[in-house]
Amino acid sequence: MRKTTRLRQRLHARKLLQAPGAYDVLSARIIAMTGFEAVYMTGYGTSASVLGQPDVGLLTMSEMAERARNIAAAVDVPVIADGDTGFGNPLNVRRTVQAYEAAGAAGIQLEDQVFPKRCGHMLGRRVIPAEEMVQKIRAAAEVRQDTDFVVIARTDARTSLGLEEALRRGKLYAEAGADVLFIESPESLEELRRIPATFPDTPTLANMIEGGRTPFLPAAELDALGFAIALYPTGPLYAAAKAVTAYLDRLKTAGTTEGADIIPFEVFNRLIGLPDYNRLEQHYAVAS
Repeated sequence: MRKTTRLRQRLHARKLLQAPGAYDVLSARIIAMTGFEAVYMTGYGTSASVLGQPDVGLLTMSEMAERARNIAAAVDVPVIADGDTGFGNPLNVRRTVQAYEAAGAAGIQLEDQVFPKRCGHMLGRRVIPAEEMVQKIRAAAEVRQDTDFVVIARTDARTSLGLEEALRRGKLYAEAGADVLFIESPESLEELRRIPATFPDTPTLANMIEGGRTPFLPAAELDALGFAIALYPTGPLYAAAKAVTAYLDRLKTAGTTEGADIIPFEVFNRLIGLPDYNRLEQHYAVAS
């Protein structure tokens, strides 16, 4: 079954799909090997890992598509890729969707922010008119070659314009062809509850960011509220940054890494697939 079809079917399975955020190919492999059914390619984490810069619209479409290609090739689960604002108008959105689809992504997230965009839990975000975003969603839905390729429409209107406007936009985006609705940054349990209740016929997405503007709920509670998918875009990145910092602090202060909490050499080699390459090497070996 195609990854796009697997993702689409899973979103309608009436059971929460958890998609942790991959900031590079290695983190994507760890997510898949841990048993999660989908990977989310986070723009926030990609900006941090590629540029060492914040998520403020610095990455280009081609840079994001190339990262999506590498991640999709490395894992056997569907990859949902952050498409930011589509990198321009509806014509740019068409090219972005084509590039992401060709890269092997199973779905794309598009948002209604003014470019340059910002992380959805940062202040200072502005949104384009809803009518402009409707045309972007139409463009995305019309240009995809695989009808199972998932288009996720995100609105950032809640923070500056209120929840009612965000919900109104969600309805417009669903009518325009969005397969999943992502109402970013609800600020209370009641607001979270209203989102899936407002869209009983369209899968909805919850964005779980540690320390963000939205209450961080256990997966079972999100499932009970009716969300179809939960993203965890920043946690793996933050965990990795903390682990690397602790390792380097130890090396700097103690002059040794003895006793450091790190993955063993052989275990890491298995993680990145070295045994598979060793078997292939033997398979193609020439008898001496």
